[in-house]
Amino acid sequence: MKNNIRIPSIVVLALISVWMAFDMVRRNNEELLWGYRPLVFFLAFWGLLVLLFEQRFSASPNRLRWLGLSTLSGVLLGVGFPDIIPLPFLMFIGFVPMLMVEREISTDWGGADRWELFKFAYHAFVVWNVIATYWVANTAFVAGIFAIWVNALLMSIPFLLFHTTRQYVPRLGYLAFIAYWLTFEYVHLRWELTWPWLTLGNSFAEFPAFIQWYEFTGVFGGGLWILLANVLALRLWGAYRNRQQPVLWPAIRFGAWILVPALISVAMYSGHEEQGVERDVVVVQPNFEPHYEKFDRVPEQEQVTRFLELSIPLVDENTDYLLFPETSFGLVETSQPNSYPAIQRIRSTFREFPGLNIISGIDAYNIFEPGEPRSRAVREQVRRPGDTLFYEILNAAIQIQPGNQDVQLYRKSKLVPGPEILPYRGIFFFLKPLIEKLEGTTAGVGTQPERSVMSSQAGKVAPAICYESVFGEYVTGYIKKGAQAIFIMTNDGWWDNTAGHRQHLYFASLRAIETRRAIARSANTGISAFINQRGDILQPTRYDEPVAIKGSIRFNDAITFYIRWGDAIARVALFAAIILLLNTFVRSRMKE
Repeated sequence: MKNNIRIPSIVVLALISVWMAFDMVRRNNEELLWGYRPLVFFLAFWGLLVLLFEQRFSASPNRLRWLGLSTLSGVLLGVGFPDIIPLPFLMFIGFVPMLMVEREISTDWGGADRWELFKFAYHAFVVWNVIATYWVANTAFVAGIFAIWVNALLMSIPFLLFHTTRQYVPRLGYLAFIAYWLTFEYVHLRWELTWPWLTLGNSFAEFPAFIQWYEFTGVFGGGLWILLANVLALRLWGAYRNRQQPVLWPAIRFGAWILVPALISVAMYSGHEEQGVERDVVVVQPNFEPHYEKFDRVPEQEQVTRFLELSIPLVDENTDYLLFPETSFGLVETSQPNSYPAIQRIRSTFREFPGLNIISGIDAYNIFEPGEPRSRAVREQVRRPGDTLFYEILNAAIQIQPGNQDVQLYRKSKLVPGPEILPYRGIFFFLKPLIEKLEGTTAGVGTQPERSVMSSQAGKVAPAICYESVFGEYVTGYIKKGAQAIFIMTNDGWWDNTAGHRQHLYFASLRAIETRRAIARSANTGISAFINQRGDILQPTRYDEPVAIKGSIRFNDAITFYIRWGDAIARVALFAAIILLLNTFVRSRMKE
């Protein structure tokens, strides 16, 4: 890059980075949230690093072209993701520039130069992660860095495997691209370092009319749709560049692959009829800012007062459910929840409605009795010599009825890496002294082995807590236990009024389509809403307002293909990936 462009660009990006860093520190000291500042900071800082080391990026004379193409891929994939700009169809071509880089590197270097490709692929995936998930830094700055740069590293692995397979098994190269990527997403849903936010099938969550067939395929059907479209788009571009090849048939294949599933979905969307019995639900959004208010300054008694003030005008004898958000109050001891003051007050307030079902997220703790098996989340407290209390902390949900002393409890079991679980604690055991010095714990929170539902005469509901609503096949576990509707309790205020809480809302539409279950969603600061069985978001609240909404949703017993078979496409991809990897290994050894 010419110095008359490169040096001024470096200076501008450096100034933006310093300014944003200073402003975030200032706002943090003044207890103000960051909003979109991490997006600007991360883009400027990463751009600065790339320009500083651009001349060492590659020895190829094509490095600037490849850098531009990889940047374009990152931008297309980032902008195509929900809420940035409503352009999800960019995902159908988002990988194409990076696939062009891969093809040219293979030609330019005459082989599978994985390190050369890695640098450009990693850059593309960092840009994608920054644009789509910068808001994680509003929870914790280090968490944002980890989520973006480590996830980009993990994304590079299937791309490099595809590059290698294409060298040794060229006829199956692009099949490998699809199989490896879907396998990566499948694994990313299931290990302890899970961060499946950017699963490709999530891209169309904002537009449920185009993905009604997710009731058969789940999000992996969307991922297959996007990946194969990118391969077809690459071939269309190749035919266009090579004037000797006809363009018509590649264009028809590409267009048909996009339009036919979309048109089928629109037809399904138009003809869909809600099923099941109607139930009246009141959803409360109390609006307590979590960084500085909810857990530090506002007394719990005052918080419960707001819950009740918002609820009372909407609850009547016809109300079946009252839903509060995640961690509404606590710590509640699981063995005697009715002795907790907030629960007593709620029961007393709604004693006129003995059949009302009140479902709420809570902070809780469970004390292990002597001789009782202890979970991996066990903590200990020495009360006096020879007397040690063993207990676990829970992020949980309860269901109470004013006319019934029984309390149903559900433990959140899909945990957020970092704040709720230290992934692979046995490997990272050496971090324990540091974490304890910072007044944290490596224990994490307690879980339960299987999903459970909350039952009453009104029906059975799935009590999904925050992060759990992102996992499609995981949510089907509630349905297989009999859940007729899904209640989501969350606290998205950690991310400020940025894309994160809106993306999380849109993802709930995917669960509604996959399971054909209506959803009531209560978020502490927003967005709370109802979602019908075809994924439409109804009565969405505004972010950062205390409010309650009332609506009717249908409790459905139907079982979709996806509920029965789950992520079948991903399992096929996993099998194909294993075969392709074995084939690649054998071919590479034979060639050597």
